[in-house]
Amino acid sequence: MSNPVPADETHAVGVAALIRQRLGECSPAERRVARALLASYPSAGLGTVAALAERAEVSAPTVLRFLSRLGFGGYPEFQRALRDELAERETSPLTAYRATERSGAPPRGALSRAAAALPEAVGGTLADLPQGELDAAVRLFADQQYRVTAAGGRFSALFANYLVLHLMQVRGNSRLLPAGPVERADMLVDVGKRDLVVLFDFRRYEESTLALAREVTGRGARVVLFTDRWLSPVAGLAEVVLPSRVDSPSPYDSFVPTLALVETLVAALIDRLGPVAGARLKAMEGAQQAFGVR
Repeated sequence: MSNPVPADETHAVGVAALIRQRLGECSPAERRVARALLASYPSAGLGTVAALAERAEVSAPTVLRFLSRLGFGGYPEFQRALRDELAERETSPLTAYRATERSGAPPRGALSRAAAALPEAVGGTLADLPQGELDAAVRLFADQQYRVTAAGGRFSALFANYLVLHLMQVRGNSRLLPAGPVERADMLVDVGKRDLVVLFDFRRYEESTLALAREVTGRGARVVLFTDRWLSPVAGLAEVVLPSRVDSPSPYDSFVPTLALVETLVAALIDRLGPVAGARLKAMEGAQQAFGVR
């Protein structure tokens, strides 16, 4: 049996990410509980023990053993953690701003707040990520038979674009899903088993991103998800989930840890591709010169 996870660590990582981290330690029956929770997260954990056991096709004691493995003292403690997460998932910049105002504490300077929050958020993001999850993502990206399509939300689309620009240079066959409806339909109409769809989805998750994930996985595509520690609903459909912390010096969630995670993935991909990445980079530079592209 695993050692209990301290409450502050559970809060920092998130329950869903904790479940994914502990999957490799679980018995087959416990893994069924984990998958049932992740497939309908967090709603599957907000009913009764009996309902969760029925959904996972296991016994109620198996559910409780699984929660004990995660470090929870019982089902009520587990559900409290889920309800706390639900409240945090709905936090908006305005809500965070008002909470700061109500605290009455004089704010520290932005520079000192950033120096305290951002290094810890980046370090925690990289430390929390299981090596196996990163390895699984790299294996998918390194398979050049997959056509990569990336998409994000209002802010996170920037990271989809950033990732694609790197992939174009080191592996090719990568594209950003456009915003226009006709262009999107044209790009998605032929999606199938040889497609890898990369989605960026963070709290106050976008229903359109979930709908996209459902459609592409229904057509046989595989999904890699970048998300926060509460996990987008897309996590239940994704083959690989790469969560980031979002601790910030402002009312807005920080994407600095996500940027660090994207760059870590790119570095690991280049390591995996080796001379293939070098040849692609050389070819890209040659093309830029030949076609006068700067």
